[in-house]
Amino acid sequence: MADFYYNLSTGQVEEGKQSSGMELMGPYPTREEAQKALETAAQRNENWDEADRAWEGED
Repeated sequence: MADFYYNLSTGQVEEGKQSSGMELMGPYPTREEAQKALETAAQRNENWDEADRAWEGED
């Protein structure tokens, strides 16, 4: 079973590594998860920022 990648340059999902690793986010187990790559990354960044603020006593 192939993994799926989100291509940052084209905005398209690729099945397997078809492009340079510098252009890809993933791997993701499904096409649907790869399509949500930017949303997932933004949510993770937000969660990490919240954790950092809590760690530093800013919350």
